[in-house]
Amino acid sequence: MPLYFSLSVTFLDPECHARADRGEGEWPPSPLRLFQAIAAASAARWNERIRLVYAAPALHWLERQTAPLIVSADGEPSQVRYRLYVPDNVADKVAGSWSRGRAASIADYRTEKDVRPTHLKGSAVHYLYALAEGDAEFPKHTETLFAAARSITHLGWGIDMVAANASVISEDEAAKLPGDRWRPAEDSSAKGYRVPVPGTLDALIQKHQAFLGRLGPDGFTPVPPLSSFRVVGYRRETDPQSPQFIGFEIRKLDDNGFRPFESVRCGMTVAAMIRHVASNDHVSHALGWTPGKTAAFVLGHAESRGQPHAPVAGPRLAYIPLPSIEAHGDGRAPVVGNIRRVLIAVTGGDGSTELQQLARLLSGAELIEERSTDAVAMLSRIPNTDSMIRRYTHAASAWATVTPVILPGYDDPRKYRGRLFPKTAMNGAHVTSQEQQELLGRLDKRIDYLLRKAIRQAGYSDELARNAEIQWRNGGFWPGTALATRYAFPNQLRRFRRLHVRIIWRNGEGEPIRVPGPICLGGGRFYGLGLFAPIS
Repeated sequence: MPLYFSLSVTFLDPECHARADRGEGEWPPSPLRLFQAIAAASAARWNERIRLVYAAPALHWLERQTAPLIVSADGEPSQVRYRLYVPDNVADKVAGSWSRGRAASIADYRTEKDVRPTHLKGSAVHYLYALAEGDAEFPKHTETLFAAARSITHLGWGIDMVAANASVISEDEAAKLPGDRWRPAEDSSAKGYRVPVPGTLDALIQKHQAFLGRLGPDGFTPVPPLSSFRVVGYRRETDPQSPQFIGFEIRKLDDNGFRPFESVRCGMTVAAMIRHVASNDHVSHALGWTPGKTAAFVLGHAESRGQPHAPVAGPRLAYIPLPSIEAHGDGRAPVVGNIRRVLIAVTGGDGSTELQQLARLLSGAELIEERSTDAVAMLSRIPNTDSMIRRYTHAASAWATVTPVILPGYDDPRKYRGRLFPKTAMNGAHVTSQEQQELLGRLDKRIDYLLRKAIRQAGYSDELARNAEIQWRNGGFWPGTALATRYAFPNQLRRFRRLHVRIIWRNGEGEPIRVPGPICLGGGRFYGLGLFAPIS
C-alpha cells in the first residue's frame, strides 16, 4: 500500500497572512513556504545560525521530492482590509537630527501597509509527499525531519503562529484527512504555487549569508531574490479545469442577420456541419496538421482507417450548438429557443494553441448541408464575452439541461422495467406494491450511477461526481425544451436512454460549489447533447 511522508501544520489562530507574488492571499501556503519554514526551524533547533550542516542531508532529500498533495482547511479572503503604519528603518536619521539639536520624529517615517488575511474554516494543512517504494534514503533522515517539523513555529507572516508535526501515513489514512485536496495539475489555468527543487536549500543559505553581509565597507549591497524554485499548478478536486472554447455566430450567407436552426431536430445537423468544415483537407494543410492529428483532435478517432473505433486519450474537440435563452411573455421568463451560436471547445486536455489556430481559419467558413453541396450558413467568430455565450459559461452551482443527456450505458440491464407490468410479470403474477417500489428504487439507483459516471467521463473529479445533487426526468427543466425522447441523436447511441437532468454541485460538506461552463455530459457531449445552462 502506498505511503506518504506527512508534514502537518496547525494554525493557532484561524487566520493566515501569507501573500503570493501579486499581493493576493496565498492559501494554502506553498510547498516552498513550508520548506523555508522547516529550514529556519532546523537552524534554530541545532543552533546553526550561519550555515545549516546537521539537517542539510535531510533537507536535500526533501527538496528532491515531487510536488506534494496538499490537504487543507477551507480559506476565504477577508472582505475587509485594515491598514497598518509600519515605521521605516530610519532611526539613525532621527537620532542624527536630535544630536544636531533639530526637531525630528520617527512618526514622520512610516509606510502604509494594507492587510487582508485569509480566514480559515479549520486550522490544519497537510503536505503529503509520496514515498517511493524501496526508498532506502528516507529512513536515514526520518528522525531529523520529524524533529525539524516539530520545531516549526510560524508559517506565513511572523504573526501566523503554528504547531507542526510529521508522520508516515498510509493511503487510507490520507484519504480520511478532512479538508480540500489540492493536486498538482499540468494545465495552464491551474493556480501556481512555488515548490522547492534540488538546489533550493543552497540558494536559501546563500541568500541568508548575503543578508548578513548586506552592510559593508562599500555601503549597502542589495540582497538578491531567491531564484532556485519552480512553479507548479495546483487544483482542488472540486475545481474543474477551466474550459477552453471559441464562440461563433451562425450567419446568413449575405451576413444579413442570424441563420437560426431549430434546436430539437437540427442540433445534430449543426454540429455535423461544423465538424465537417473543421476536418476539411484545406484546413488541415493550412495548419500543417497530419491526417492522424486531424482524425484525433478534430474528429475524435484514435484508430487507424478500417479499424474498430478507439477513443482519443488526449485533447479533442466538441461542437456545441447553443440554443438561445431569451426572455418571453409578460413575466419575461427565460425560454429556450433556436440555435444562433455555437461553441467549439477542447475536452480531455490542453489544446488551446490548436484551437486558436483553427478558429482563425473557421471564421467566415461556409456550412454545407449534409448530403448536399449547398452552403446554408456561415460562421462568424464572436468574443467569449458575448452575452449568450456567457449565459452558458459563467460559474454557478445549479445547472439544468437544454438538450438531454444520453446515459453512458444501459439503464435496465436486469429487465426490471418489464416486471413492473402485469402482462410481463414473472410466472404471470402481479408484483406487489412493495416489490414495485423496490424495482423502481433499483432503476433509479442505476440511473443515478450512470449520471455520476457521465460526470466523471466528462473530466470532472470523483469528489464532484460523488457529491452532486442530481434530479432527472423526461420533461425539461427549462421552458421551451421538448421531451428528451424527441431530440435527434447519433444512431450508435439509440439503445441508451435520454433524460433531462438538473444538477446542484456540492462539496463533501454539502455546500454548493460554483462550477464554470460549458458543461456537456453523456454519450452525445461531443455533439452538443447533454448541454447544461446555469439556472441562476
